[in-house]
Amino acid sequence: MDEKEKKQVLLRLSPSLWKELVAWSADDFRSLNGQIEYLLTECVKRRKKTHRENNK
Repeated sequence: MDEKEKKQVLLRLSPSLWKELVAWSADDFRSLNGQIEYLLTECVKRRKKTHRENNK
């Protein structure tokens, strides 16, 4: 499987969360999909960093 190939995910969101994410993505000049991908990427980076620090 090609690492660069984008995967599709069906994601169900509450209407209130969807509205918040749409507003946030507009503030950051991103599409909703781009904003969700950005947020997930940042969370994964933070988790990896925390995991490394806890295993020293």
